[in-house]
Amino acid sequence: MSIISEFKEFINKGNVVDLAVAVILGGAFGKIVTSIVDDILMPIIAMIGGVDDIAELTAGPILIGKFLAATINFLIIAFVLFIIVKALNKASKLKK
Repeated sequence: MSIISEFKEFINKGNVVDLAVAVILGGAFGKIVTSIVDDILMPIIAMIGGVDDIAELTAGPILIGKFLAATINFLIIAFVLFIIVKALNKASKLKK
């Protein structure tokens, strides 16, 4: 079997296609979450913190605005993935 035919067989497997779709959807979902955090949550936090821009939010000499945004972004994505995995596990148990 040539390397080209092995590669074609690998690409045509369902798991590879599923993984490609998951990566694309994950990237799109990440952009949505980033927009929610940057465009909705961070301005609200900045107003509560009394600054015009979240990047100006500080704890003493430490600028924490961008770190806060990245942390909130991560937590939202991690929570949604947790819910998805939990639902898939439950569906798998029901299927058995």
